Amino acid sequence: MIDATSKAIFHGLAQVSALQRLASKYGMAPGGGFARRFIAGETVDEAVAAAAALETQGLLLTLDYLGESVTSAAAAAAAATDYVRILTAIVASGIERNLSLKLTQLGLDVDRATAVDNMRRILEPADANGFFVRIDMENSPYTDATISVLDTLWQQGHRQIGTVIQSYLKRSESDIRRLNAMGSRVRLVKGAYKEPKDVAYQKKSDVDAKFVELMKLLLDEGTYPAIATHDPDMIEATKSYARSRQCGSDRFEFQMLYGIRRDLQQALVNEGYRVRVYVPFGKQWYPYFMRRLGERPANVAFVLKGIWSDRG
Repeated sequence: MIDATSKAIFHGLAQVSALQRLASKYGMAPGGGFARRFIAGETVDEAVAAAAALETQGLLLTLDYLGESVTSAAAAAAAATDYVRILTAIVASGIERNLSLKLTQLGLDVDRATAVDNMRRILEPADANGFFVRIDMENSPYTDATISVLDTLWQQGHRQIGTVIQSYLKRSESDIRRLNAMGSRVRLVKGAYKEPKDVAYQKKSDVDAKFVELMKLLLDEGTYPAIATHDPDMIEATKSYARSRQCGSDRFEFQMLYGIRRDLQQALVNEGYRVRVYVPFGKQWYPYFMRRLGERPANVAFVLKGIWSDRG
């Protein structure tokens, strides 16, 4: 994670249409597009192939079909149809049955009922085929709605679902306590969106301190929590606390993003920890990609090098 100013810069760049057109032209070019470091591909077949390769390294996985901010019921229904096809492809491939999605891709901006209905369309075949489905958290205006939709689905009997809590939001402790009481699985992250000061901590030291505090709450009271970070300090704090509480490596997992800190992913697996990798794919990859640049400055140099080589 970098400071709030840098996040704001990349958030702004994500809205620049000229940059998006340039990225679309060069980012996913076959054989070496610069975005392929962080995006598994634009099709489910590419994502499945990338996921299968991760499994050979002892890594767990979740497929993340990119898309967000859908504003029509028709587009939301189309996304739900895509997800059902993705479930079928995953089952046929034999890879792990784990999926991540965003509610604004399924019509939350249309209305809550649309998102719930589309989630049900996905969860019915997902439940029947033994999937776990993670509802990813978006920026803070969606936090209440996301937890509310999860609660509704939970009460309707869909129990192989979970969501994400961001440590930089000041409300997160109460949200985690609520989800722990439900028995829903939580993925803890620092947070990648630009947020106002009254809603979120702005200093890295404050975000890190809350991350450690919430990690401890999850290991003590949560249901198979996911500690999602590439920060070695946060990882060491988690390992240390787990040892002190005699919390075995089968009671939680680390999670990381495709293409980021692959060395650290493998090192944790070699130490006997469970590590799940988010495998993002799809044509709507640009907003996700820009958030990854905003989180880690080293990614920018990698991408600029890729753009230059692609155009040369």
